[in-house]
Amino acid sequence: MNKEQLKKQVCQAIAARKADIKAIAEAIWAEPELGYKETKTAEKVEAAFKKLGIEYKNKLALTGVKGRLKGGKGSKLSIAVIGELDAIICADHPAANELSGAAHCCGHNAQIANMMAVTMGLIDSEAMRYLAGDVVPFAVPAEEYVEITYRNRLIEEGKIKYIGGKPELIYRGEFDDIDMALQVHLTSVAKERENGFIEISTTSNGFIGKLIQYKGEAAHAAAAPHAGVNALNAAMMGMMGVHAIRETFREKDYIRFHPIITQGGDLVNVVPSDVRMESYVRAGNVPAMIDANERINQALKAGAMAVGARCEIKDLPGYLPLQNNATLNDLLQNNAEQLIGKENVWVAPHMTGSTDTGDLSHIMPVSHPWIGSIRGGLHGKDYTVFDEDMAYIRPAQMMACTIIDLLYDDATQAKALMASYKPLMTKEQYLQFLAKFDK
Repeated sequence: MNKEQLKKQVCQAIAARKADIKAIAEAIWAEPELGYKETKTAEKVEAAFKKLGIEYKNKLALTGVKGRLKGGKGSKLSIAVIGELDAIICADHPAANELSGAAHCCGHNAQIANMMAVTMGLIDSEAMRYLAGDVVPFAVPAEEYVEITYRNRLIEEGKIKYIGGKPELIYRGEFDDIDMALQVHLTSVAKERENGFIEISTTSNGFIGKLIQYKGEAAHAAAAPHAGVNALNAAMMGMMGVHAIRETFREKDYIRFHPIITQGGDLVNVVPSDVRMESYVRAGNVPAMIDANERINQALKAGAMAVGARCEIKDLPGYLPLQNNATLNDLLQNNAEQLIGKENVWVAPHMTGSTDTGDLSHIMPVSHPWIGSIRGGLHGKDYTVFDEDMAYIRPAQMMACTIIDLLYDDATQAKALMASYKPLMTKEQYLQFLAKFDK
């Protein structure tokens, strides 16, 4: 069987599994879970692996699940197909969990469905016997960088070392036996556009995570405000200080600072003495990210000085900027164009959001395209899938065909990619970078 025949057979196998693939997506959608708590979601992945006869490892970084399909032509190369287990907090979404506010308006349920679709297609078509390398379906936890205080407590308890799932898995060595990785993410389609699309991703922002605490002195808010030190006013002054330096951030660095107040005081008639915030400092490159973070810290502390409060800031390793691999991008783009037409495929501009796939992209070749298949806003209460084929089938076919390109013919293309690839960081350099935050 030649390569094009194999691609056609795998694509047909994936399409034939649409009902099963959609069922997985909808089952995960119905029970959204937040990062490092995705036990039910992980069990769904495990059940799907068992049904397909795939051996797997579980409870990786608390909830991760990792399978492996062996190539029939040998070779030590491995390509991961990644799906993320966790949901986002969007309490206003109609499908949100009533207690946690979690909802899959991030599209991660579709990621898992696509991961399983690739797996099903390769197994059902018996394609692996023609490939010189392994395919690793990998369901990973905690991509959304949320509940920072909770996860920081898990770190203090020794249960995890890093807030994000992929940094944690890299640290634990679970990517040591993987050479490159593919994954997709859903995105919004404008109302005036009737059909979906595929955007080939290029770069994104990275960020540093922050826990900020302002400490003042409590006093009666009406009878003796002069005896207190208002930590909430200190926090407001700190945020105004950041606003005052925003004009000094260069447009090309894509700086973003967007804090939330997680504790603003105890009682309305008591001067707030303990105010807490969470935030990121984002940027399109690491030097700008570090520089902006230092200057934002100065502004935040100046707010405390203005009213006589204290400001304590804990910087946490966030995510590195995403750098997609050009070779993987080209292969994915070519296969996407064959599947849905050139007019529906294009290269995306820089994305100012962030993903922990950015960390992975610094140590191995990665590609993370965007799949236009939803109406409403990503992470918004109006998020809904409107094109099921584009959400659940086409991305899997695109990735499966790219895997065949890489691993067919004694993995010639994969070997050439790895021979010319120079990582932005070695794993050791990456872990050393993260370790700086421990100090």
